[in-house]
Amino acid sequence: MTVTYGIIYIEGDKVITSIKVRLEPNNKQNSKMFQSAGTARWAYNWALAKQQENYKQGNKFLQDGVLRKELTQLKKIEKLKWLNNYSNNITKQAIKDACNAYKSFFKHLADKPRFKSRKKSKPSFYQDIIKIKFTETHVRLEKLGWVRLSEKNRIPVKAKYKNPRCTFDGVHWYISVGIETENIKSKLTTESMGIDLGIKDLAICSNKMTFKNINKTQKVKKLEKKMRKLQRRVSRKYLINKKGKSYCKTGNIIKLEKTIKKVYKRLDNIRTNYIHQVTTKIVKTKPSRVVMEDLNVTGMMKNKHLSKAIAQQNFYKFIQTMKYKCKKYGIEFIQADRFYPSSKTCSECGAIKKDLKLSDRVYVCSECGCTIDRDYNASVNLSRYELA
Repeated sequence: MTVTYGIIYIEGDKVITSIKVRLEPNNKQNSKMFQSAGTARWAYNWALAKQQENYKQGNKFLQDGVLRKELTQLKKIEKLKWLNNYSNNITKQAIKDACNAYKSFFKHLADKPRFKSRKKSKPSFYQDIIKIKFTETHVRLEKLGWVRLSEKNRIPVKAKYKNPRCTFDGVHWYISVGIETENIKSKLTTESMGIDLGIKDLAICSNKMTFKNINKTQKVKKLEKKMRKLQRRVSRKYLINKKGKSYCKTGNIIKLEKTIKKVYKRLDNIRTNYIHQVTTKIVKTKPSRVVMEDLNVTGMMKNKHLSKAIAQQNFYKFIQTMKYKCKKYGIEFIQADRFYPSSKTCSECGAIKKDLKLSDRVYVCSECGCTIDRDYNASVNLSRYELA
């Protein structure tokens, strides 16, 4: 699966779009890629340990250039000569990432950086922008050779590349790269569009466009049923092979867990693809601005009856995708205040119905008698947000 994703940065007349494409490495390349990811993890943890030790001693912050010079000297030691088998750009970028994580922590922009675990962290490593090369079907990675891409002509052959990274999602390896293109401004209409997100339907727009909940389709339901069956099989096998208080992981369990990962990935791909289809269709109507709610998803997830349905809708991913696609087309994107009563306000007279319940799917105004679908009413109110 190929995914065009991520934030689009606009720099004057240039747009940087991030593209992610699946790789098809052979067995040797696959092993080497895992080893490269392990090298990046080791360098990140080493740099983080150095920063923590330095901070405890009360010294000034160590710049990534100082740490990189130190690591170059350490490579001469017999125990660390294995680092020479891998690209030095992998370790350089891993050290830089660790230093940037510490800087973000000191600026109160992120939590305190943690050491990367071999079991829990996502395998990934950096590739040098100068040495990486693309053809219609392959990509050349440093010290790995030519690796086949799953799809042809997805990444331009002659382009300016930014921040190439190889990542493993538990099933497949992917290459993600930023590509610089021309910023083409499109003509927009005067329409202000409000979008209300929900569980019954994914999105309800103020121009009467409605997008169904993909999780209610037969295709998704069958895959979820298949996953539940596989999970029960794994659970039974764990109980059969239990030795005292510890669980033994057999070859059959490993095979079943790989199958579960593939099914889970298939479900994730269906949902992500649907979000891209919906957001593209909305953006191509070319409204002058788009208004959406600032949803408290964490608070919504506390409702045990709705938490699963909310998680499956991927509201955060939908909002982020809308943001960068609006940026691409030059559409103004606004997030309404979290406490803005879009559902409780009558779109006809502006009266607020304070006793509106979640079960009330049709909005009936007690002031003017207006009867309207609850979600459509909310989207109309959002389209008028701050216009007055």
